Amino acid sequence: MERTALVRSLSCSSLACNRFLFSAPKHSRSFLSKSPSAAARYHRRVFSNRSILRRNSWRSLPLAASSHSSSLRFGFNNRHFGSLSVRAVASPPKDIAGAGDEVAEKLGFEKVSEEFIGECKSKAVLFKHKRTGAEFMSVSNDDENKVFGIVFRTPPKDSTGIPHILEHSVLCGSRKYPLKEPFVELLKGSLHTFLNAFTYPDRTCYPVASTNAKDFYNLVDVYLDAVFFPKCIEDFQTFQQEGWHYELNDPSEDITYKGVVFNEMKGVYSQPDNLLGRTAQQALFPDNTYGVDSGGDPLVIPKLTFEEFKEFHRKYYHPSNARIWFYGDDDPNERLRILSEYLDLFDASKAPSESKIEPQKLFSEPVRIVEKYPAGEGGDLKKKHMVCLNWLLSDKPLDLQTELTLGFLDHLMLGTPASPLRKVLLESGLGDAIIGGGVEDELLQPQFSIGLKGVSDEDIPKVEELIMSSLRKLAEEGFDMEAVEASMNTIEFSLRENNTGSFPRGLSLMLRSIGKWIYDMDPFEPLKYEKPLADLKSRIAEEGSKAVFSPLIEKFILNNPHCVTIEMQPDPEKASRDEAAEKENLEKVKASMTEEDLAELARATQELKLKQETPDPPEALRCVPSLSLHDIPKEPIRIPTEVGDINGVKVLQHDLFTNDVLYTEVVFDMSSLKQELLPLVPLFCQSLLEMGSKDLTFVQLNQLIGRKTGGISVYPFTSSIRGKEDPSSHMIVRGKSMAGRADDLFNLINCVLQEVQFTDQQRFKQFVSQSKARMENRLRGGGHGIAAARMSAKLNVAGWISEQMGGVSYLEFLQALEEKVDNDWAGISSSLEEIRKSLLSREGCLVNMTADGKNLSDSEKFVSKFLDLLPSKPLVERSSWSARLPSNNEAIVIPTQVNYVGKAANLYDKGYQLSGSAYVISNHISNTWLWERVRVSGGAYGGFCNFDTHSGVFNFLSYRDPNLLKTLDIYDGTGDFLRKLEVDDDTLTKAIIGTISDVDAYQLPDAKGYSSLLRYLLGVKEEERQRRREEILSTSLKDFKEFADTIDAVKDNGVTVAVASPDDVEAANKERSDFFQVKRAL
Repeated sequence: MERTALVRSLSCSSLACNRFLFSAPKHSRSFLSKSPSAAARYHRRVFSNRSILRRNSWRSLPLAASSHSSSLRFGFNNRHFGSLSVRAVASPPKDIAGAGDEVAEKLGFEKVSEEFIGECKSKAVLFKHKRTGAEFMSVSNDDENKVFGIVFRTPPKDSTGIPHILEHSVLCGSRKYPLKEPFVELLKGSLHTFLNAFTYPDRTCYPVASTNAKDFYNLVDVYLDAVFFPKCIEDFQTFQQEGWHYELNDPSEDITYKGVVFNEMKGVYSQPDNLLGRTAQQALFPDNTYGVDSGGDPLVIPKLTFEEFKEFHRKYYHPSNARIWFYGDDDPNERLRILSEYLDLFDASKAPSESKIEPQKLFSEPVRIVEKYPAGEGGDLKKKHMVCLNWLLSDKPLDLQTELTLGFLDHLMLGTPASPLRKVLLESGLGDAIIGGGVEDELLQPQFSIGLKGVSDEDIPKVEELIMSSLRKLAEEGFDMEAVEASMNTIEFSLRENNTGSFPRGLSLMLRSIGKWIYDMDPFEPLKYEKPLADLKSRIAEEGSKAVFSPLIEKFILNNPHCVTIEMQPDPEKASRDEAAEKENLEKVKASMTEEDLAELARATQELKLKQETPDPPEALRCVPSLSLHDIPKEPIRIPTEVGDINGVKVLQHDLFTNDVLYTEVVFDMSSLKQELLPLVPLFCQSLLEMGSKDLTFVQLNQLIGRKTGGISVYPFTSSIRGKEDPSSHMIVRGKSMAGRADDLFNLINCVLQEVQFTDQQRFKQFVSQSKARMENRLRGGGHGIAAARMSAKLNVAGWISEQMGGVSYLEFLQALEEKVDNDWAGISSSLEEIRKSLLSREGCLVNMTADGKNLSDSEKFVSKFLDLLPSKPLVERSSWSARLPSNNEAIVIPTQVNYVGKAANLYDKGYQLSGSAYVISNHISNTWLWERVRVSGGAYGGFCNFDTHSGVFNFLSYRDPNLLKTLDIYDGTGDFLRKLEVDDDTLTKAIIGTISDVDAYQLPDAKGYSSLLRYLLGVKEEERQRRREEILSTSLKDFKEFADTIDAVKDNGVTVAVASPDDVEAANKERSDFFQVKRAL
């Protein structure tokens, strides 16, 4: 769960490119408090961690249907496969220092083993702390992005959510740092490149990363003190705040439940895909710790006592139960010194034996489970069923070779739109989108899951039979060699590229290593893939792919009785029934209390709120280590950019070391497109990648791209441009390949753009169904993004365009389009062709390339050939867009137990002139006022604000929020908060440094090139970046005070959009007469 400010989730809206004013965005700073697992496996695992060959679990496929990014990610999406491509540094370090044996011995450590890991060019040493038995992996290389992590085995015995609540709570003050939330102080004032924590079903991880050595060791010390000496085990109010408590403001009012984790999990349990995933895991593992929810079931969380909470920490948060990881270019001996200071304070404990995970024994016969999920009243409920088949593959962990081969098989079956199992399910017409994650090997025993959502009740048996018959056919017939070759190229490309996005490479390695290490297996083994990969290629070459893969399908799936079939049935009454049951339970609690009890509860409620809203004293804040402004570079990070011309087309080139990979973007102007065609653009992008050409079926084209390149994606990008009326609106084609295959890359981009035919009616109908399912899922799980898009659409043209392609308007368009595909396919096909004619031309085209200088020069001839094939001008006239949505307050009503509340206004319309201080101020508002009032006191999972400096839109948003009008009142109080604000120099310095941390976000070469492209499109010059940086560094208290009047524009003239439950909207409209115009979306 990340606890950082919630991300701008609208990838092609002006919101998302805000950071490009100075820097590239952090691609995934979500704020799902902090964990990738149960609170876990399903809703928070942002990144995969172990297997070489895996995809994210429990997501609706294909992601290519995204309204913002239609992406054909051959092979492994960078988020997960990148975690395996583990080359940590670009070239072998000349001299990798390791911890000295004498130093280790003196500090109480014994060296267990040492290896040079060629795959990541690192020296890795495994130590054991003699006194406690704590295990410590020290990985040394020349990667400046240093990583630390400490991991505890934390198996729960029930679904009260103890591991999850504890993960939140230990970061709320400790022995050396006795303030309310040192974590937030680190957010405010460090240069971290990663700061988070994860709760899995059986372990809890606390990782940090930074490129600044001083900052890195500060982060390490705060985290070590937090996990071993937290204040929360003596502070009942922290347990109440982060876990659960009864809230009663006045004895005459109703009692309610509050608590950050409690409300987070209510949000999780409102999402059908999450409910399915949790049900499947618990049914597959009825006899061990995976049979309960480590994240917490909202029905069970209130049964947790403070005594149980404290005992869980005492039992499991002990060095004897810890695995500790250091990675990067820092001093290995310093790592030992830091750890010895903490570990030497403990003796050995029994935790290792008490925390051991017992394997689940295999069933002798299959199991079937039918559950309900909360559904909206709209649409045909008979077609909203979900069915998923799930297998536990083994009664023990698999060896690396088998795991690798299973992962490869998983990719062959499901990894691309052309993969046979994925293709046959989607083409069957039996459902809207795939569910289940395929092979999932994150826990002690691996699983395989596959199914469909959007299924008619009478088609449930047909889906089950189709899955089984398809698997039998694959076992009997095997795979095409072209498919095997494409998968193998994908794997090897990703290994060479080693692209983990904004996720630190050292953390990817840590999570992979921990996947074995936590179960007392070899921590080195998961880092070494070369030999098992070579052995697999050799086996395929010698025996044929059928001999390699068919026995696995038969053994682990077809002949495996440990199968659980989950059927999820839509229930439009479930959400209101759950709310009524909670209310009835709380009424019984209140009825059991005396007047004295109620008065005491009201007093305790006010006492907790007072503590939450009282700032830490300056002396407490000063105890958290931080940097000074002298540690901050005065100039922004500059990316080498050469602007040239090929065949009359602008070409940007970035000479950066990329390990022989060429990254390219081809950008087309969308301003010629007719306004009414905008909602079709995301489906147009998907069609380019998933329909065939005259000479190639879509399967052949897909496999060709997989064999020749690292992937191609196509998506729209839209943003306001500061100071201009017309937005920047483009279609971007992104591709990557080894530099030696640049010719293939540009030929395939040309094929995708110009040769694909829009003739496959049934495939297009699948795209519509998949996109609709994805949008419905986004409404439930990402309502803050929907609210942000809707507000932006009311305030500027760029926002309106983005909302047409990715908001509620887009969902409504898809709902209508489903019928139109049957009735007017010729018209739709013609519209797709018109989009192509409007976009494709050299006029307004731009090419962006990132590679080293020689490869850039060598690629120019292929770019020239590609551009020659484009039409010189668009074949349609330029259009004019000027639409906005009405500026009324809206409630988007969905079946949910939590709300997403937004309010926004355009500050430029009120005369505000941009200063870099606005970035510091908005960060400070998020990290103080909104964090404390919306999250800590209000009980929401998060509250934050964002200033899109391109459009001038300033918005407030909350995430998984139990409140609605109360949250809006907090937003409206922001101006007064700024007027009354008093900050000392230390606090101001932290706010500035925290902002610079965002501005100077760590980037890999492809992200640097892409950032430079977006700056070019938005007209952001280096001089402006320097000026904004100087304004950030010179921000003063006076700037905060002056911004108060500016931000009052949101209070006085803002628009409100909430994605919320029907009951909360109805109550709000009663309290404030017809405040919201209601729109039912599901």
